[in-house]
Amino acid sequence: MRSVMKIAAVAALGSLALTGCGSKPGSGSSGSGSGSSGSTTAAKAVGKKINACMVLDTGGVDDRSFNQSSWDGMKAANAANPNISIKYVPSNSGADYTPNLTKLATGGCATVIGVGGLMSDNVKSAAKTYPKVHFAEVDSPGTGANFYGIQYNTAQAGFLGGYLAASLTKTGKVGTWGGLNIPPVTIYMDGFQEGVQYYNTQNKKSVQVLGWDEKTKKGTFSNSFTDQNKGKSVSQSMASNGADIIFPVAGGSGLGAGAAAQASGGKLKIMWVDTDGCESAAQYCKYMVGSVTKNLSGGVQAYLKSSADGTYPTGNYIGTLANGGVGLVDNNNSQSATLKAELAKVKAGIVSGSIKITSPSQPTS
Repeated sequence: MRSVMKIAAVAALGSLALTGCGSKPGSGSSGSGSGSSGSTTAAKAVGKKINACMVLDTGGVDDRSFNQSSWDGMKAANAANPNISIKYVPSNSGADYTPNLTKLATGGCATVIGVGGLMSDNVKSAAKTYPKVHFAEVDSPGTGANFYGIQYNTAQAGFLGGYLAASLTKTGKVGTWGGLNIPPVTIYMDGFQEGVQYYNTQNKKSVQVLGWDEKTKKGTFSNSFTDQNKGKSVSQSMASNGADIIFPVAGGSGLGAGAAAQASGGKLKIMWVDTDGCESAAQYCKYMVGSVTKNLSGGVQAYLKSSADGTYPTGNYIGTLANGGVGLVDNNNSQSATLKAELAKVKAGIVSGSIKITSPSQPTS
């Protein structure tokens, strides 16, 4: 079902741990302190004991997206080393960020990881308030000695996704929409649009992108990472305007795009975001042509491994195509041999710098 260009999750852990800027990264109220079952008891405890805690963004631990993948990294770290105890607390809204961070920082957590760029200012403030606690955040740059950034240049993977969608469309129209108009979302959409434009230039085509304009920063949003009904209606609206492949960047709300594809009888195809959709949203796998991924689990696990080894990372890690931090999954063997070769060439061009991506949302430090 799934083949080329999929990032290697923890197989790329060594790369994740060695390629960042700055130093290398080596249930709470509803989370578990024992991690994943089965492998934990067989693991050998090494390094110092640390209490590692996580504040989730809205959407829950089973959002099929960034919350779930980040927590999977915590579980993998615990499975590899039981000296790392883990827990999380959920956030029902942005008003919960600071109270949750405070609760964990004052509750015996040696390190606290925030999930999602919306929490950036809250984590920065908490890091200043509690200098003896080490903080990290997914999708935001770190600042200061005790605030580490785990970031991903998803414009690169989104570019490949856009090229793929443009190659496969039968109507000449593809679409993308987001959960919120914020950089961690629109960076994907920028890359997607630029990938379509590059395909058009290389192949003398005129595939249109519905739902996003990188220049004006205007587009289509569900204004939610959880509302599947809204995601379905947004996707159906795009389909009614001619799009036959849609790329939602909206966490659990993106499941609505899968429902729209199902309701269309398969005429509408989708691409998934953050994770391999055929694993995290398996009920809609057969409608997927690909998944634009970022190795959230590996980034979190590498950070905790280094922390337990005795060195809390500082600065920032940036996941890229070059280090396996981002990638593209081929779902349902949608790529012909010719298209695989084209995508490999495009990927090599992005890595070498001969293909320039201009998204202003790309992390630089």
